[in-house]
Amino acid sequence: MKQLYPAFAILALLTLLTGVIYPLTVTGIAQVVFPKKSDGSLIKEEGIVVGSSLIGQNMNNDPRYFWSRPSAVGYNPLPSGGSNLSSTSATLEEAVGQRTADFRTANQLAEGTDVPAEMVFASGSGLDPHISPEAARLQIDRVAEARNLPREQVADLVEDFVESPQLGFLGQPRVNVLLLNLALDELQ
Repeated sequence: MKQLYPAFAILALLTLLTGVIYPLTVTGIAQVVFPKKSDGSLIKEEGIVVGSSLIGQNMNNDPRYFWSRPSAVGYNPLPSGGSNLSSTSATLEEAVGQRTADFRTANQLAEGTDVPAEMVFASGSGLDPHISPEAARLQIDRVAEARNLPREQVADLVEDFVESPQLGFLGQPRVNVLLLNLALDELQ
């Protein structure tokens, strides 16, 4: 008993310290210093959460919106992950072929037009909210026509939403699809 009492006391103390006090302290500091980021970078319109700037949204069947990357998990953040299909998988080859054809058809692209890889392959997490500027530019005509907006206005909006690589050299230029689509909704 002499050894059990100190062991349980230390266990209780460390559980309280590392399981309650530390997480509450870090969360409290994050809420003060980074309030938007600590809440998941949620985007609200009129007090209603419409998405997160960190998670892709499924707008891929609506011609009025820019489409994001395909998702192997249906854009559900709980089981995030890829399809785990190998590059030799017939299932993956069929899916990529179908996505390529669908993208070309929806955007009225010529048969030989290159479709950016992110428009036919899901990301590793299945939740990537970004596409390349090239992928967004290929969708401008479809979106402008579906919304009865001048092509130049939609093209300018796309260029306004191109994000530079982090710190100027980390990563590639990218477009956050949700933010771009929300800006489109504000135009009308």
